[in-house]
Amino acid sequence: MENSVFSYLPLAAVLISAVAVVFIILFGSRPNLREAVTLAAAAGKLAIVFSMLATVLDGKYPAITLFSLSPGVGLALRVDEAGLIFALLASALWLVTSFYSIGYMRGSGEKRQTRFFASFALCLSATIGIAFSANLLTFYLFYEILTVATYPLVTHKGTPEALKAGRKYLVYLITGGVILLAGIAYTYQVAGTLDFKPGGVMPDTVGISQLAVLFSLFLIGFGFKSAVMPLHSWLPSAMVAPTPVSALLHAVAVVKAGVFGLVRAVGFVLGPETLAQFGLAGIMSVVAGFTVVAASLLAFRQDNLKARLAYSTIGHLSYIVLGLSLFSAAGWTGALMHIFNHGVMKITLFFCAGAIYVTAHLQNISQLDGIGRRMPWTMGAFTVAALGLAGVPPVAGFISKWHLVAGTLQHQQFVFAVVLLLSGLFNAGYFFPIVYRAFFKQPAESLHSGEARRLMLVPILVAAGLSLLLGIYPDFLVHLYNLAESAARQVIGGIG
Repeated sequence: MENSVFSYLPLAAVLISAVAVVFIILFGSRPNLREAVTLAAAAGKLAIVFSMLATVLDGKYPAITLFSLSPGVGLALRVDEAGLIFALLASALWLVTSFYSIGYMRGSGEKRQTRFFASFALCLSATIGIAFSANLLTFYLFYEILTVATYPLVTHKGTPEALKAGRKYLVYLITGGVILLAGIAYTYQVAGTLDFKPGGVMPDTVGISQLAVLFSLFLIGFGFKSAVMPLHSWLPSAMVAPTPVSALLHAVAVVKAGVFGLVRAVGFVLGPETLAQFGLAGIMSVVAGFTVVAASLLAFRQDNLKARLAYSTIGHLSYIVLGLSLFSAAGWTGALMHIFNHGVMKITLFFCAGAIYVTAHLQNISQLDGIGRRMPWTMGAFTVAALGLAGVPPVAGFISKWHLVAGTLQHQQFVFAVVLLLSGLFNAGYFFPIVYRAFFKQPAESLHSGEARRLMLVPILVAAGLSLLLGIYPDFLVHLYNLAESAARQVIGGIG
C-alpha cells in the first residue's frame, strides 16, 4: 500500500502482551512476579507503540503482511494516524491501569487474580491488533478475540448477577459479530478487496441498494460494541465487574473498538463521499443524536455511581459517532480526538469510583456526602474529569467538543450543534451534584477517613493530570491534534 514501510514493530506491539499471558499464568502462585510481568509488558507495549509516532507523523506507515489468502485478503498490520491514536490510548492507559489494578485487587481481596491479569493482557493484545489492522479480515479476527477475552473479566466475581451479565454480554456482542461478518463478506463481493483505504474502497459502479445494505450491516454490527441505542443494554449490566474491568470496557478497549470500527467502516471502506452522495449520513446522525440525549437523561436516574458513569459513556460514544457522520474535517478531527480524550477522562472517573469502593465501601451517589473532605485528592481528580466531560475548558473534553460543534456548523447541521451543547448541560446536571455532595455536605461520622493506597491514588492523579494537559496543549507528547487532523484530511478529502 502507498507510503507503507516494512516493519516488525506493529507485530511486536500485538505480541508482547500475548506472550505476557503465558508468563502471568506461569507465575500465578507468585503475585509479585506475576504483577512485574504485567507492568513490564505494559511498559514495553507503550514504548513500541510510541516508537512509531515519528514515522507516522512523517507520512510513512509501518506495515507487515503475515500471509495472503488472495488479492485484497490476508492477515496484515499497518499503522496509520487513526490506528495510532487508538493504540496510544490503549497502551498508555493499560500501563496506568496495571498499577491501579494491582492496588485495587490487593485492597479489595478479589479472587482469581491470575485469570484477571492474564485476560487483561490478552484484551490489550487484541485491542492493538484492532488498531493496527490493515484490512477487515484482520480487524474481525482481533475484534472477536477481544469479545471472548473480555468475558472472564465481566464474570470475574462469579456471582449469579455476574454470570447473567456475562451471558448478556456474549449474546449481544456475538450477535453484532455475526452481522459484521456478513458485512465483511458482502464488502468483498462488491469491492473485491477488504483493505482499508482513506476515502473508501467502493467502486464507482456501486448502487444505492448495495451501499444501503453494507451501511446497515456495519452500523448495526459495530453498533452493538459502540452501545448505540437500542443496542446498549449489555453495557450497564456489565458494571457488575470489578472497577478496573469497567475502566477497560468504557475507556480503553471494548466500546472504543466499536466506535473505531465505525471509523474504519465509514472512512476507510464505504467512504464519506460515497455515503454523502446517496444521503446515508443522516441515519447515522439521527441515531447518534438520539443516543446522546436519551443516555444523558437516563444517567440522571442512576444512584449507583458506576451505572451513572455507564450511561455517560453511552452518550459520549455517540459524540464520536455523530462526529463521524458529519463528513466534515472538523467533525472527524473532533471525533478522533474524543476517542482519546474521553478515554483519559472516563478512566479517571472509574478509578475514583473504585477508590471510593475499596476504601470507603460505598457504591451509591446518595452515600457520598462529605466524601470529598475525607478523600480530597480523589474527588479533586473526579471534579477535573467531570468538568472535561461537560466540555468546560481547560480540560481535554472542551477541545474535542469544540471541533465537533465546529463540524456541525461546517455543514450547517444546527440541530446537532444544539444536541452537543445541550449534552454539555446534561453532563453538568448529572456530575456536578456528585461534586457538590462530596465537598459541601457533612460526612457521616462512620465515613472512612483517608485516601486509597498509593498504587491506586497515583494513577488517578496521572489520568486527571493528563486530562488537563491535553486540554491546555492538545499536541502534548502524543501529537493527538496532528494525528487527528491528518487522518481527517485524508478521509474527508474534497467534501470536508
